[in-house]
Amino acid sequence: MQIITHSPEETEAAGEALAGRLGPGSLVALSGGLGTGKTAFVRGLARGLGCAGEFCSPTYALVHEYPGIPMSLVHFDMYRVGSLDELESTGWFDYLDSGRVLAVEWSERVAQALPEDAWRVALSYIDENTRGIAIVKGGSP
Repeated sequence: MQIITHSPEETEAAGEALAGRLGPGSLVALSGGLGTGKTAFVRGLARGLGCAGEFCSPTYALVHEYPGIPMSLVHFDMYRVGSLDELESTGWFDYLDSGRVLAVEWSERVAQALPEDAWRVALSYIDENTRGIAIVKGGSP
């Protein structure tokens, strides 16, 4: 699926729409450079999953948890993760089996640890207000 958005709100709406297709234990692997809208997409995903509360990027904490109904979300930022040992220290492997939805920014940094059936979301910068979003289940977008 290919989507073009023209504002952060439209990027959030794309994330919210994907939330309706996810089930317990789904993993959403996001890739794209700085400023492409990964966090905005996950903000919409959280809203679509029924997660309430303040939402922020986990860049410095590496992981944030958002309880939701019907499903909770665990949001990872792998920008600073450089090895499988560092990945393990985030609790990654426990989260994989938790039944919660996982959203992983900078997923390309931990590609070897992603399940084959992950949802792959590639965001790209087109211009100041426009983003391209490619979404595919499994494989690569």
